[in-house]
Amino acid sequence: MKAVRTPEENRRISWFCFFATLAFLGLVLLLDQLIKPTSPMYMLLTVLQKGSVYALAAVSMNLLNGCTGLFSLGHAGFMLIGAYTYAIFTIPSASRDTVYQYYDAAVRFSFPEVFGNAMGPAGTALGVLVAVILAGLMAAAFAYLIGLPVLRLKSDYLAIATLGFAEILRAVCQWQKLGPITNGSNLLKSFARVSKFKLVLGSTKLTLSTFVPVLIAAVSIMIIVKLINSTYGRAFKAIRDDEVAAEAMGINLAKHKMISFTVSSFFAGVAGAMMAMVLSIAQASNFKSAMTYEILLMVVLGGIGSTSGSVIGSFLFVAASEWWLRGLDSGTFLGINAPNIFRNGFRLVVFSVIIMIVVLFFRQGIMGERELTDVWLNRRRARQKKKEAGK
Repeated sequence: MKAVRTPEENRRISWFCFFATLAFLGLVLLLDQLIKPTSPMYMLLTVLQKGSVYALAAVSMNLLNGCTGLFSLGHAGFMLIGAYTYAIFTIPSASRDTVYQYYDAAVRFSFPEVFGNAMGPAGTALGVLVAVILAGLMAAAFAYLIGLPVLRLKSDYLAIATLGFAEILRAVCQWQKLGPITNGSNLLKSFARVSKFKLVLGSTKLTLSTFVPVLIAAVSIMIIVKLINSTYGRAFKAIRDDEVAAEAMGINLAKHKMISFTVSSFFAGVAGAMMAMVLSIAQASNFKSAMTYEILLMVVLGGIGSTSGSVIGSFLFVAASEWWLRGLDSGTFLGINAPNIFRNGFRLVVFSVIIMIVVLFFRQGIMGERELTDVWLNRRRARQKKKEAGK
């Protein structure tokens, strides 16, 4: 069970989380400067970049599935909307004819250019931020429209409806009639991406390729946590536990389900924009239903209902699949050279076995419904009781 906190403990935990987040961001900024592309530790930056994307996506899915009890499988679709929105509105004007080589681009301006011309480098950064927020708003708008009919469904029916929406959306984005907007089945590129994010301070140039996605994810997750701990979050959990009892207490089920669905989709759209930043391309074929299943797996591994668990599960998933087990596809792993065993695709086999073991022995995930702050608080109380008993 979660520990019941006093107001003083809540304040201490809030300040602890704030300073811990600042320290982590400072560490990421330092790693950005120290680790070069030729370094053997460069994969650490890749894990931090992709891990931050999936962490935000998993936390936003956990808000819907874990906190509200709505089983939705449309996350990849909302991330697709976010990625395309961000890419379309950040492609430089000079590159549009090259990117849309088979179509006449319908959008002829770029937010970073518009704000950059008016405000300089700060305006360019503001333009990127505006595009990210717009990506979330577009995903939330689609979520509101699709939520009007589908949120009347429950359980598996809701999952099938949202999964179908994501697949339809992926097909529509590749429709040739929408080519002037989405570029059809061709990829979008040349937009603002993490490899170009730098900060010039006099003669010093700071690389921000990892810092920016981690910062966006950290701020977004903090906002989600604030929502979960608010009266709206308590209403979400009441709906998850018992809809009949929640309605009897005066909770408007339709209203709160819609809020949860649109907020979750907003941050899924932001995660999609971050995905485009990290991958440097936006293409509908990348946002298949398998992406939703991977995000759901991260939520389950971390613990359904635990924000900390979703973050931990995301980084562990990305680190294991992208870095630690990579040698299983190249013929050499942990100093063992066995090309007949360690061949292309073997990494996925081992990874699947590890996931099965974790699911079998940690059925509630790594954290269950607990948060890291609950673990810290319980240990702190235990130490206090020992001190009091020893006096």
